[in-house]
Amino acid sequence: MSSNCNQDFLKNIPKHVAIIMDGNRRWAKKKFLPIIEGHRRGAEALTKIIKVASGLGVKVLTVYAFSTENWSRPHYEVTILLDLLKFYLMKERNNMIKNGIRLESIGDLTPFPDDLKETLAETKGATSQGDKIQLVLALNYGGRDDLKRAMVGISEDFQAGKLQKGDLTEALISSRLDTAPFGDPDLLIRSSGEKRMSNFLLWQISYSEVFLTDVLWPDFGEVDFLQAVSEYQKRDRRLGA
Repeated sequence: MSSNCNQDFLKNIPKHVAIIMDGNRRWAKKKFLPIIEGHRRGAEALTKIIKVASGLGVKVLTVYAFSTENWSRPHYEVTILLDLLKFYLMKERNNMIKNGIRLESIGDLTPFPDDLKETLAETKGATSQGDKIQLVLALNYGGRDDLKRAMVGISEDFQAGKLQKGDLTEALISSRLDTAPFGDPDLLIRSSGEKRMSNFLLWQISYSEVFLTDVLWPDFGEVDFLQAVSEYQKRDRRLGA
C-alpha cells in the first residue's frame, strides 16, 4: 500500500472486533495431528492477530475462548483447553505488559478450577495498565447465559424497589451485560466456514457487521484480518435507518 492508501485505510478502523475462533479441531484432523496441536496453533494465531489489531488501532478484541457449550466435549479435551488457557496466560503475560495489552474476561468463571481463576486474576492485575488494546476472553460464556444473568440481576432490583417498570430499557439491559464496559462490537469475524453465531454476544451483535471466512482459525493470519477490516470499511452501516 502507498502511504496515502495506508492513511485512508486507517481512517475507519472498527474500535471493537469480536471473533469466533473456530476450526482448531478440523485443522488438526486435516493434518493428522493430535487435537491439542490444533488448539495450540490456535493460541499462536490469536497472539498474532492481537498484534495486528493493536497496530491498526482496534481498541477492544473480544474472542470466544471457551463457551458454555464446550463443557459437553470429551473430558480429555476440556482438560486440554483449560490447561492450555492457563499456560497461555502465564506465557504471554510479559508480552501483554510489554505491548500495552490489558486482559479482561466475560462469562461465568465459577466452574473453572481455582488455579486457573488465580492465574487469570494475576494476569489481569499485571496488565491492568495496558493502554493500547483490551483483550477480552469470553470464558464459560454464552449469549443466552449472559442475558439470563442480566435478567436475574434486574429482577432482584425490581423486587428490592430499586427499579420501576419505566426503568426497563434497552440501555438498562445493555448495562447489565458482561460486555457493558466494552460496548458492542463493530465487526464480528467467524472463521472455518460455519455460518451461525453459536450463542456468542447475541444481544450485542444486533448491528455488528459480520465477516465469514472458510479459513480455519490456526491458519487465520494478518492478511485475513486485514481483509475482514477492509470489507467492514466498504459497508454502509445504516444501523437500521
